[in-house]
Amino acid sequence: MPIFWISIVLVSLFIIWGAFFPSNVGYILGVINEFISNSFGWFYLLVTTGFVVLALFLIFGPYGNITLGDPDEKPEYNYFTWFAFLFTAGMGVGLVFYGVTEPLTHYYSPSSATPETPLAKEESLVYTMFHWGFHPWATYAIVALALAYFKFRHKAPALISSAFTPLIGDRAKGGWGTAIDTLAVFATVFGIATSLGLGSKQITSGLSFTFEGFPDTMVTNLLVILVVTILFLLSATTGVDRGIRYLSMFNVFLAVALMLFVFVLGSTSYIMESFTTTIGSYIQNLPQLTLGMNAFVGDREFLNSWTLFYWAWWIGWSPFVGTFIARVSRGRTIREFVIGVTVVPVVFSAFWFAVFGTSGFQVDEAGNGALYKLMNELGQEAALFGFLESMPMASIVIGIAVILITSFFVTSADSGTFVLSMLTTGGKLNPSTRVKVVWGVILSAIASVLLWSGGLKALEMAMLIAAFPFAILMVFMSWSLMKALKSELDILKMESMQRQHNEQFRKNQLKLLQIKRKEMEESLPEPEEEQ
Repeated sequence: MPIFWISIVLVSLFIIWGAFFPSNVGYILGVINEFISNSFGWFYLLVTTGFVVLALFLIFGPYGNITLGDPDEKPEYNYFTWFAFLFTAGMGVGLVFYGVTEPLTHYYSPSSATPETPLAKEESLVYTMFHWGFHPWATYAIVALALAYFKFRHKAPALISSAFTPLIGDRAKGGWGTAIDTLAVFATVFGIATSLGLGSKQITSGLSFTFEGFPDTMVTNLLVILVVTILFLLSATTGVDRGIRYLSMFNVFLAVALMLFVFVLGSTSYIMESFTTTIGSYIQNLPQLTLGMNAFVGDREFLNSWTLFYWAWWIGWSPFVGTFIARVSRGRTIREFVIGVTVVPVVFSAFWFAVFGTSGFQVDEAGNGALYKLMNELGQEAALFGFLESMPMASIVIGIAVILITSFFVTSADSGTFVLSMLTTGGKLNPSTRVKVVWGVILSAIASVLLWSGGLKALEMAMLIAAFPFAILMVFMSWSLMKALKSELDILKMESMQRQHNEQFRKNQLKLLQIKRKEMEESLPEPEEEQ
């Protein structure tokens, strides 16, 4: 297992560096992050745009009927379970963390609109949907499709390097493949660590709101990470069909219940108007949002802090989410797969932000900006709980939100350890518990070190840096996938032509046989009539 040991050594060196020289880690990450953001921000925009275009082509193009598996294979999981997997692995903690925070932040610090105006509200929700809409899910879809296609269609190992076989041949099994998979492991580690950091910050904030005297400090954040680590390691020992599956379904039920609670008790009509208006503005402005670099107007810092961070986060998460989605998508056609991964989660995310974003605006206005002030004083993670404090049965609802965040945290970490174990054990679909435990401990250590080195800012910077080289790999992965699909389509067309030829030959033979039989019948003498 060379990938396992190489990854362990390199990640361990980073943990030691961050533990003993946290200020140096923060400084180095800041320098690299600024260079990538200012010099290669355009690259992130073009790459994610390319994934959206490619996803649309796969839905409407000629490859849609190809099955991810044997031609007559049926899906392994039903639609509800499959969507639960997608929702939990793909965004989980992020939706809860940013549900109130992001729209409210954009309202006070918009990209181009005048702050604290109705136009700033509309722009804030449009940008929020942009950040959580088609671009991230198209990114996930391309990576997941490449992995599922080569694993289930061509029986290749469940490794990122397997998707490069059409381009580099057997070198995907050698040094080149090891380098590709190691890079994927790094992107995955920092992507998941960012989410674990966000989750721990929000759990601590929620407990501080719920229990008077519970401090929201670095020590309590680290203790939360420790406790949740124990929980997800226990879950990791049960595998996909038990721990992750049941947790995913529980997460969906609880998240929908919380959303409906806010929707029903809030301004229901206003939320629906906000939802439809945001979708319309999003679709109308998608080209400009997609390619806009704020080169002439708008706040460039907004682009760096939000859009580029998100694109890096989705790309960094794509090896993890892509591998996990691929693992649970066997038996689906390419068209069904891409539609399921890109459309359903986008609609749910849009409604989620309409509910929490719109309601957050109203609570903030009723308190003369109190919610935004609270967020600035206590951190972004406090926004959700400050908002829920204004709802009926506030203590109970906040407690439910803490349980939901913890469950999402556990499921994401559980899925992450599962995927990292797959990537570092030659693509085993059911890696050993020992390997999963090792990666679980390492993920928690990385999240702790990054929080220690600079809080959320350090998490975000590490994410953007780790994602950049993998974004380059994804371009070549897409090329490799299309090359393989084209070759298979040519083969399928030849097989179809052969079947048609065989069918036509069979029909001709049958017709010839019928003609000969008729000729024989006509040549026979007619029977003599009885006297």
